[in-house]
This record gives sequence, structure tokens and C-alpha cells, in this order.
Amino acid sequence: MTPRQIVAELDKYIVGQAAAKKAVAVAIRNRWRRQQLSAELRQDVTPKNIILIGPTGVGKTEIARRLASLVGAPFIKVEATKFTEVGYVGRDVESIIRDLTEAGIGLVKQEMRVKVREKAQEKVTERLLDLVVPLPKRTAWEPEQEKEDEERRRRTREKFRAKLEAGELEDHVVELTVEQKATPVQIFSNLGMENMDVDLQGMFDKMMPKNAQPRQLPVRDARKVLLEQETESLIDRAAVVEQAIERVENHGIVFLDEIDKVCGPSNGQGPDVSRQGVQRDLLPVVEGTTVNTKHGPVKTDHILFIAAGAFHVSKPADLMPELQGRFPIRVELTDLTKPDFLRVLTEPKHALPKQYAELLRTEGVELEFTTDGLEALADIAFDVNRANQNIGARRLHTVIEKVVEEVSFEGPDLDNKRVVIDGPFVRSKLGPVIQREDLSKYIL
Repeated sequence: MTPRQIVAELDKYIVGQAAAKKAVAVAIRNRWRRQQLSAELRQDVTPKNIILIGPTGVGKTEIARRLASLVGAPFIKVEATKFTEVGYVGRDVESIIRDLTEAGIGLVKQEMRVKVREKAQEKVTERLLDLVVPLPKRTAWEPEQEKEDEERRRRTREKFRAKLEAGELEDHVVELTVEQKATPVQIFSNLGMENMDVDLQGMFDKMMPKNAQPRQLPVRDARKVLLEQETESLIDRAAVVEQAIERVENHGIVFLDEIDKVCGPSNGQGPDVSRQGVQRDLLPVVEGTTVNTKHGPVKTDHILFIAAGAFHVSKPADLMPELQGRFPIRVELTDLTKPDFLRVLTEPKHALPKQYAELLRTEGVELEFTTDGLEALADIAFDVNRANQNIGARRLHTVIEKVVEEVSFEGPDLDNKRVVIDGPFVRSKLGPVIQREDLSKYIL
């Protein structure tokens, strides 16, 4: 996708923040541009990592969510607060790359599933016929009888094949064997074993006995089980791993959220010492290193990192200078204005009013938001944010939920199935709460 196309897709779900959208769109496009270069030059072109700076609820995390569905590349979103310095109980930062590798393997495997699906379906049909028309049992070998039986069975199979294709046997019950692994046991978490070249956890899982049990299933369910088995058998696992690692190394994207929460004083004292440790551990991963995974070593030199943080009580300059240098592009997201709140309610593809209307339509209730009703919701959300804690567009969730709470509760029993949410309706529901500052603080 071109940068303009990426921004156009993000515009369907995120209001405003043109600078942030443009920055991520260019960064994503540069991944493709780099692949067009000569091999020698390609190695020297490193990704220009990005820090998105802005208050909560303005679209930082939503940009990451939507990017994940746009890029056909390994992508993960992680919270910086999940990681601790090596030596502390918790996850180490290298697990980011292991998770990204797993995401890459899942992506490649899904693509291969699509490629082999047609061939797998042919095999499924034959296996279903074997279950529906089993081989005859004999006590002794008789060549002439075998020839007759084979011809009779061939005709029977063709007859049942026609029925199978016509969907006449969907309720017919067959017996097939399904392998079930024993419940996995996590034995090497938080013991430092995950950094070793040998995948001890994987070895342990392979040692667990497989429990094969016969199951009675109708053809419609048996087809799904057999399709899964046949698809797995046709996938080349070595090729999956090889392609996945190549994609992770050259196209992988990591969205590191809440990075401001690992900003801490540099005196190395008190509970914040672990924050500095996380930054030190994160530095080589962002800068470029080799991380050992159970699928093999993965180089991080050309993985794109997009970090985000509110930076309420800290600022990007509080990060380690070396880490700051690895995020050369900084984009500041702006606070949402009152018109922005109205756009959030009307422009996105799946805006909140549409979501509520569709939810209640399942009960036969027609929920209609008028223009002045939407304006009232935007005004109240903006004013509450200004008077209390500013949580951005998330305030709209609270306000709308409070407005439609009674309709949602009474929905199945309403006599009048058409409800209009206009300005007076909104103010009648929220007026008493807004007038009392103490109530507004805790309810909205």
C-alpha cells in the first residue's frame, strides 16, 4: 500500500492525528522500498523508529490496532510495563522478539493453509468415503471374491460420493480417531531458561504423551477435523519457520506501548531501578542484536519499533540518551477538541452510536441518534474531560453507556421499540450527574 492509501484506511477508524498517520505510513512504505534496493545497500538501511507522544485516548493505541490489520507482516503490540530488568521476576525484553517470531509463523502458516486447502479437501473427501464405506471383512484370501468385492465397493463409493457432494450425508455419524495432547505444563517460566539455545520447554511438551481417542461425529463435524489434519500434514514446517524468520527480520513491526512508564530517575535507587534496567535491556534489541528462539536465531537489526506514551509525568528526554537515539522520529498527537468528539461519533466506519444501534437491533429495538443528540454527547464528554481527568475519546464510552443504560436494560420488554436519542434525552439522563461535581467525578 502507498502512504496515501495507508492514511486513507486509518482515516476510516481514527479521527485527526494527520502527522502520526503520515509518519507510520511512510515508515511502513519504507519497508517495501528497502526490499527493492541492492543486497549490499539494503543491509545499511535501518528502520527509522518512531515515538508517538500524546495524552491518553487520542488514538495512539488505535493506530497500532489498525496497522496490524493493514500490514501483511509480523506485528505485535506489547506493553512496556510487562517487562522487568534481568534478575527480577517477570518477562525479559527478548521475549518480544520470540512473540514476534510466533506471530510470523502463524502468519506464514495461515498463508500456506490457503494454498494447500484445495488439495486437503480432496483428501478429506476420500477419507470420509473410507469412513462411510469401510473395507469388507474376510476370513480368508479369495482372489475372485476380492475382485468382485472391489468392483462392488467402487460402485458403492461413487454412489456415496454423489450423496456426499450433494450434502445428503451431513447427519450421518462416523467414527474417527482424534489425537489429543495432554494438558501442557509450564515448567520453565521465570527461571531464565528462555534465554538458552535449547528449547527445554518444547522438549518437555514433546515428551508429553498424546492421547488418541475414537470419536463419534456427524459428517459435517468430521469434515472440519479431517480438514485440519490434512492441512497440517501438507504444510512443510521447515519452510514455514524459514519464511517466518525472514519476514520477521526484514518486515517485522513491534508496537511498544506505555514506554513512558519505564522512564525513571538515573540515580539507580529505589523501586525505579528496574525501569532503568528495562531500558538498558531494551537498547540492544532496538539497536540490533541476535535473539535465540526455539525456532532459531533471529536478528533484530531491521525490525521497525513504534513506541507510544502519554508522558504526563515524564518526557522523552528522560529516556536513556542511547535509547532516545534509536527513535529518531517523534510525533506529538494533539488533544481532541469538541468538533473532534463529534467527528468520533459520526465519521469512523464502526462509530459508537452505530455499535449501540446494532446491538439493540438484536432485541428488535430501533435506536436512533439525532444530530442534536450527538452534539450533546460530544459537548458533555468534552466538558467532563476538561473538568476532571482528560481521558480523550474514551470518555465517550462512559457518557453513551450512561445515556443508553436504561434502554439496554429494558430493551427486551419495551412496548415502544423505537427510541430516539436527541439533545433533551441526553441532558435528562446526564443533567443531574453533571450538576453535582462529586457525582460527575465518580460516575463520568
